[in-house]
Amino acid sequence: MLTLAACSSSRNNNYTSQTQPANAEAFAQPKIGSDRSPQSLMDLPQTEFGGFVLKPGFYEAEFKTYCLQPGTPDPRQGDAYLQQPITGYRKDIVESVLLNSKERNDIDQKNIQLLLWSTVSGSDFNRLPRSVQLDASKLLTSKQLFELKGGVVGVIRTISSTTGILNANSDIKKLFETSINSYEAFEKIAVRREQSQVIKKGVKADQWYKQKENYYVRYFPESYKKVKIQVYVPDGLLDTDNKANNEYVVFDPTGQQAIPAFTNAQRLGIGAPVIIDIVRTVIKINKPSPPKKTTDKPKNSKSA
Repeated sequence: MLTLAACSSSRNNNYTSQTQPANAEAFAQPKIGSDRSPQSLMDLPQTEFGGFVLKPGFYEAEFKTYCLQPGTPDPRQGDAYLQQPITGYRKDIVESVLLNSKERNDIDQKNIQLLLWSTVSGSDFNRLPRSVQLDASKLLTSKQLFELKGGVVGVIRTISSTTGILNANSDIKKLFETSINSYEAFEKIAVRREQSQVIKKGVKADQWYKQKENYYVRYFPESYKKVKIQVYVPDGLLDTDNKANNEYVVFDPTGQQAIPAFTNAQRLGIGAPVIIDIVRTVIKINKPSPPKKTTDKPKNSKSA
């Protein structure tokens, strides 16, 4: 692993949420030749926490994703998606699970999904399969685990109040209570195998979204389990050191969600890249670290 040291107080905190475009400029489309093929996003240098340090070019990579809105249709070809911060019930725990999954490629994606379904539906953590509980301890702090076990009483606030979503959350809770360990049983409730409904017209499936740093991003979900993300950084945006105003421009979708731009399809929590076993170039940037799973240490009774 090659490490390049660089100090920067960049405003581009790679764990600051990128929000849904709110103006016409955000929907401006870059000019990219139809015959131009994307390079792998994984070939770019990364920060210590896995964010991609951008340079001019056209890139793509696949990321693992997770259903965060049980009771909605699986994404289909033609569903346009954009990026947004995690919202809803226990959003901090959901974000931590997604972020920390980047460092735990040993955890089965299905176990992470079961943990997230249990979390967003308000199910009893103690009813989870033992393997899922053990994996949860690798992703969350003891405080977060305490909350999931019922230590903190809260009111479930779902992303949507539609009957289908509320019924799905209720059915998932009931299924966990039966101690059924079939992943397919939970999937059948959470992911509807039906065509998504158009609720907003005028958005193209290959829509690019301009970010505040003036590069572009678009999302192509293959299912609720995986999304292809493309990034385009125009020539002339960065200087010869690949910086803008002496700051690196960092892209990191992990820990956020991809939401449908014009349909009622699934909201997808974005996890680790599908390809992770690569030789990385790491650039150290002075940025706040993301939520981490910490191990509680016993207090030392001896005085210093």
